[in-house]
Amino acid sequence: MTIEAKAEQHPAAKDRLADAPISQDAGFLLAKLHAGGSVVNNRALAEFDLKERSYSVLILADSGLEPTQRELADFLSLDPSQIVALVDELEKRKLVTRAPGKQDRRAKTVTATAKGNQLLAQAAIAARHAESEVLSALDTNETAQLKALLRKALWG
Repeated sequence: MTIEAKAEQHPAAKDRLADAPISQDAGFLLAKLHAGGSVVNNRALAEFDLKERSYSVLILADSGLEPTQRELADFLSLDPSQIVALVDELEKRKLVTRAPGKQDRRAKTVTATAKGNQLLAQAAIAARHAESEVLSALDTNETAQLKALLRKALWG
């Protein structure tokens, strides 16, 4: 169910509340888009027994950048204990492996396995479809612009 479809269930509230001052607040808008998008993403990823967070760890583990668990926690804005639990789950499923870091052997890098790479290839298609569903009100250029603006706001 898209964000728009949910709003259509209660059209009077949607129309009435969209004019409230909070609808001009970037933090509110980002949180609302994320909340609705998470529902759609998690539904799309369920067939792969993944959720948004485990998918995020898997895609970063498959990036070739060999992120450490600490880097994953920082990048994903999660507590390190949450990352450990996510990596434990993915490692139990043989989708990722941990190894001592090259710079600091105490730090554990997380890398996708061949099985993880194969699952990710399929899950990424579902995630792209979910993203398209969530952003269906935007055309291709607007979607690219939104992503560019978000990256700029995050990393300059």
